Amino acid sequence: MKREKHVGFRIDNELHSKMVYIAEYEGRSLTWQMVHLMQDCVRRFEKEHGPIDMPANE
Repeated sequence: MKREKHVGFRIDNELHSKMVYIAEYEGRSLTWQMVHLMQDCVRRFEKEHGPIDMPANE
């Protein structure tokens, strides 16, 4: 079974409001917008630097 990780962080009110606006514009919840942005970051990194090798138990 794949285990999900919880990531919590603080952002200021203006950034939060803008991220909610963008997420709603793109038809996502704020959580899924953040996941989308992180996945995009990993894709761009791996495109430039090659795949990130992860241990089998990750």
